[in-house]
Amino acid sequence: MKYDDLHLWSIADPARPRCVGRLRLVEAGKGVSLQYGADWISDGFPLSEDLVLTDIEQLPRWKGMAVGAVDDARPDRWGERVIQYLDRPARLSLMEYLYYAGDDRFGALGVSTSQTGYLPRPRSPLPRLEQAQQLSEVVRKVSARAPVTSVERRLLNAGGSFGGAKPKALIDIGGVQWLIKFFDGEPVDVPLIEHASMTLAQRAGIRVAETQVLPLAGEHALAVRRYDRDGARRIHCISAGTALRAQTIAGQEPELGYPNLAQLLRRAGVTEEDENVSDMRELFRRMVFNILIDNTDDHEKNHALMVVAPMRQGRYRLAPAYDILPTNSGAGYQEFIVGAAQRDSTLANAMSQCELFGQSPAQAAAEVVRVIRVIDGWREHFAACGVSSADLASLAERIDGDMLAGQRRAFNPADYAKATHAPKRRSPFDR
Repeated sequence: MKYDDLHLWSIADPARPRCVGRLRLVEAGKGVSLQYGADWISDGFPLSEDLVLTDIEQLPRWKGMAVGAVDDARPDRWGERVIQYLDRPARLSLMEYLYYAGDDRFGALGVSTSQTGYLPRPRSPLPRLEQAQQLSEVVRKVSARAPVTSVERRLLNAGGSFGGAKPKALIDIGGVQWLIKFFDGEPVDVPLIEHASMTLAQRAGIRVAETQVLPLAGEHALAVRRYDRDGARRIHCISAGTALRAQTIAGQEPELGYPNLAQLLRRAGVTEEDENVSDMRELFRRMVFNILIDNTDDHEKNHALMVVAPMRQGRYRLAPAYDILPTNSGAGYQEFIVGAAQRDSTLANAMSQCELFGQSPAQAAAEVVRVIRVIDGWREHFAACGVSSADLASLAERIDGDMLAGQRRAFNPADYAKATHAPKRRSPFDR
């Protein structure tokens, strides 16, 4: 079937799903619009700040995307690949990807063929932990475009189209949903290294999604507990890209970066007990940690916000960190804008706009020192997590190389002790 029209539902409480409105394929099949239903307008909330509560059909402002928060409900590259291979829709448009993504997608939105009842794409029960090895083998077959049996198809049907670029699937561990990420032939043990990186980030005062390493035949997989689930309830979440585009005038390029995300948290973050300030400061720590661990894959979809108070002005909380690991590229540029020098991976650039994170230069410098002390012990922590000596040596070429270790050694908090604004100085590591 081809889906030109579908219906968007909120399934924050799966026992009482609510129809949000109608989805329609627009822009010659390259975009998806949303028109809220009357019931949602009367007592619902804007799914993202660009999706105001109006009965007018709202069109996507960015090419090749669904409108606003709806775009976060569709799968990414790996999910699209699974849908193409297993479901083989008659047409590959955004609507097909939205529908075939199924019921366990990111956040609390669902897609149904009906306006009066929540009728998502049927799915199989999630695989259990003891099926992780079998699931790994099915994923490898899909990656190689090898034939799969009907049993294997059902195994991947449950949560195999979850977002992201690399092979992954959902799995049930003790009645809780976890995302399992598989080894993908990389030159180092990425699942084990990601677990070590995430637990190291936790030592630096960063809230991270819970992880555990799953030993499989001859390799490791990484299980990441879903932060967008609270028991049976689902938490409405949006990516940083969606949140930042929502406050951008149509036709302009969005400023996708840490400082703008910090300012969004200042304006619309949860405010009880200065939680918005702590979120802003934690975002600063994440930025510094990513720079020093050589995680240059910190793009807009690798940061998310939880919508925890949708009917109030202060409603966003920074979601737990995820996808933190060294890219081991030595690129010297982040995907997310860092500061005045745009994407340069330097501490001077991180400090250049520290006031936008709700802290003085002295406070920001203290945060940098805190992260440096943790990063200085990365090798011992990774070894304790089981990372091999060969992989440690490979990662050390970047993390302990002149570019990053040199910045750790050269950073002097005294330079910022009495500054009222971050000094406009260039680091020897700036470009």
